[in-house]
Amino acid sequence: MPTATDLVTDLPADFEVFGQAVDTSMADLKGGTTGQVLSKASNTDMDFTWIEQDDTTLTFNAQTGTSYTLQGSDLGKWVTASNAGAITVTVPPSVFATGNTINVQAIGAGQVTFAQGSGVTITSTGASASAPKLRAQFSACTVLCTGSNTFTIVGDLA
Repeated sequence: MPTATDLVTDLPADFEVFGQAVDTSMADLKGGTTGQVLSKASNTDMDFTWIEQDDTTLTFNAQTGTSYTLQGSDLGKWVTASNAGAITVTVPPSVFATGNTINVQAIGAGQVTFAQGSGVTITSTGASASAPKLRAQFSACTVLCTGSNTFTIVGDLA
């Protein structure tokens, strides 16, 4: 058994000496990026790969004020806006990555208007392409990040 003064030259072999063989397939556990999850790649033991999160069940983020700024925690959620008065939903800069999407629905009587945060560009088919509005109560849309601080909003817009 090596002592504290021994020079370690073959780490996997040294671990085997301790009865703790190193499984090189554990290297698959390294890596991944924010938002990815570890998934089995095959039926082989310890065969994993990093994949994009597959959220098949939406959770809700109910907003009842007259203004709301989208947040990173809104990814994978259905944001509802419910107020009798007009509601402004701001799309902020430097929060979302290309390909991120957020769903927004107006469930109150107040019309929802989207606003560009500082340095953000919004495109849409709305009457005001850079400040689209949801058309009516129960209208919904998807906010899609198409590039750095660039978003396209698609849905039931006015």
